[in-house]
Amino acid sequence: MPAQHRDAPGDDDRRSEPSPREKQRGPVTLRRTQFEETTTDQHLLDAGGAADWVHTDPWRVLRIQGEFVEGFGTLAELGPAVSVFGSARIHRDDPAYSLGLALGRSLVEAGYAVITGGGPGAMEAANRGASEAGGVSVGLGIELPFEQGLNAWVDIGITFRYFFARKMMFVKYAQGFVFLPGGFGTLDELFEALTLLQTQRVTRFPVVLVGSVYWSGLLDWIRATMLDRGTVSAADIDLIAVVDDVDDAVQMILSADRDRRGTEAAAVSELERAEREADGR
Repeated sequence: MPAQHRDAPGDDDRRSEPSPREKQRGPVTLRRTQFEETTTDQHLLDAGGAADWVHTDPWRVLRIQGEFVEGFGTLAELGPAVSVFGSARIHRDDPAYSLGLALGRSLVEAGYAVITGGGPGAMEAANRGASEAGGVSVGLGIELPFEQGLNAWVDIGITFRYFFARKMMFVKYAQGFVFLPGGFGTLDELFEALTLLQTQRVTRFPVVLVGSVYWSGLLDWIRATMLDRGTVSAADIDLIAVVDDVDDAVQMILSADRDRRGTEAAAVSELERAEREADGR
C-alpha cells in the first residue's frame, strides 16, 4: 500500500504569516531584531581581536564536547542510515529535486533512514521523500550567516555550531554517501569522504554520485589532470561510483552493506575458532 502524503507541518499557517529574517545559533532560533550576522565558527577561527579572547577557548571546548554528546546521544539508536548531499539552491521544479524525492523514498523502502544537512533544495527533497514514505528523516543543520532553518520534512533535527562536529555525525551513522548535484558544500563532503576512504579511516563505504551529466566534467578533470600528474591513483578514482538511476544508487549501498556484514561475520567466526583452539577444544 503506498504511503500517504504528509503535508509539511504548519504549511497553511505559514502562508498567512510574515517571514522575518531567521538565524540558528546552535539550538537557539533568533529572529527580527535579534538576528546576528556572525557565526560561532567565525568567532572560533578569527585570529584578530583582543588577547583575552584566548581565555574563552576552554569554554569553547566544553561547547564542542556538548555538540558531540548531543549528536551521539540523539543518533546512537538511529539504525541503518545513508547520508544524502546536494545543493540548497535547487528549486522544486528542478529535475534534481525529483531525483532527491525518489532517492529518499527508495532508501526508506530499502530499510534506511535518510540523513541530510537539513536545508532546502536537494536536502529538502531527500528528507521529503523519506518522510512521505514513512521512514526516518534526519536533518543535521549548521549555523550560517545566511540561509536557512531546518526544512519542514525533518523528523529528527540537530543544529550544530561547528562544521567538524556535524561532519562526524554524517560519517559515523551512515552506511554510505549519496551525492545529488551540489555546490562547494557538497564538494567539501565528497572530497572529505574520499579522503577518509583513501587513508582507510573508513572502509567499505560506498560513495555514489547521481547524475552523470552533472558530475562528468569533474571526473574528466580528475582523470585528465590529477591522474595524469600522479596526484591521485586509478584506485582512488575507483572509489567513486556514478549512476543516473536512484535504484542503482540504492543497490550499491545494499551490496556494500551485505559485503560488510559478511566480512564482519567471517571475522567473528575466525575469532571464535581461534579462541576454541587456544582453550584446547
